[in-house]
Amino acid sequence: MNIQAPPFGKNGDIESGNGQLYPNMLENPQLRWAFIRKVYVILSLQLLLTVAVAAVVVTVHPIAQFIVSTTAGLAVYIVLVILPFILLCPLYFYQKKHPVNLLLLGLFTISISFTLGLACSFRSGKVILEAAILTAVVAVSLTLYTFWAAKRGHDFNFLGPFLFAAVLVLMVFGFIQLLFPLGKLSVMIYGCLGAIIFSGYIIYDTDNLIKRFTYDDYIWASVSLYLDIVNLFMSLLTILGVADS
Repeated sequence: MNIQAPPFGKNGDIESGNGQLYPNMLENPQLRWAFIRKVYVILSLQLLLTVAVAAVVVTVHPIAQFIVSTTAGLAVYIVLVILPFILLCPLYFYQKKHPVNLLLLGLFTISISFTLGLACSFRSGKVILEAAILTAVVAVSLTLYTFWAAKRGHDFNFLGPFLFAAVLVLMVFGFIQLLFPLGKLSVMIYGCLGAIIFSGYIIYDTDNLIKRFTYDDYIWASVSLYLDIVNLFMSLLTILGVADS
């Protein structure tokens, strides 16, 4: 007598029928898992590109000297700071149009990476390494926690308005700090607030990745998580930089 194995995905595959990411999941878990894997592959490539570009900026000292010591360098720096905000608009509208979306994503990532590299150029290697390790630990831990919490029915969509308001406060605080420097303590407070806010955004955007992003939103999901991680790193770099000095 032939005994048939149970249908694939019904009893044995965590990413199929029984692998629901949250209670009462109506969509096909296998499709959602495929979408999540796609987003994390793109995110990993973005982070690798960021490390490569930032490493070049840090190790090739004439780049930082050009930015700091010349008027043309200052103009280039201002353009690099503004460029990601400019690229976000076409990236949002063309996020589902291949291959324009990937080209814009690459330009966006490179512009962010260059600015990140310049920030690292004026920090010691020890501070950069500590910030990178802390960022990786926090990002991975919060991601795993969000998947675990979602599996048990927790929802973090309520964080959205609070995090948005917190970012506005952080931006105003940063602008005030730029006009009226308040010393190392205020810089430390700014970094701590940023680290808390963007840690919250990692949870919020991971929850959206699990439940709310559509399958065509893979570019925007990658951008959201990428910005969360980069801003968390910058906040930790600020805190550790002040502590080191």
